Amino acid sequence: MKSERDIQNEIREALEPYAVIFRANVGKMKTPDGRFFDTGLPKGFPDLFGFRKLDGKAIFIEVKRPDGKLSKAQECAGAVFSAFPVLYGVCRSTEDAVKLVTEVYRI
Repeated sequence: MKSERDIQNEIREALEPYAVIFRANVGKMKTPDGRFFDTGLPKGFPDLFGFRKLDGKAIFIEVKRPDGKLSKAQECAGAVFSAFPVLYGVCRSTEDAVKLVTEVYRI
């Protein structure tokens, strides 16, 4: 079975004709004095984000393997994004992602 990272990369490539997509990178670091801090985005932020080339509409994609489940933080983030006029979805394949971005073109 493909990894989430592989699926993310395939989605980014498949969406290239339709959108500009970025991968959300986050991490945890230890400071010289022994404290930890998180870098990047809030917990639950979607794996991929960007905008549609046609109209600039924002896109947020949570990538999961076919058997993957959303964490509570991801469910909460999804509820927030779904409350606004952006494109948000959980995608498990390139087909899911292309459908999310192109089916709602409204042209």
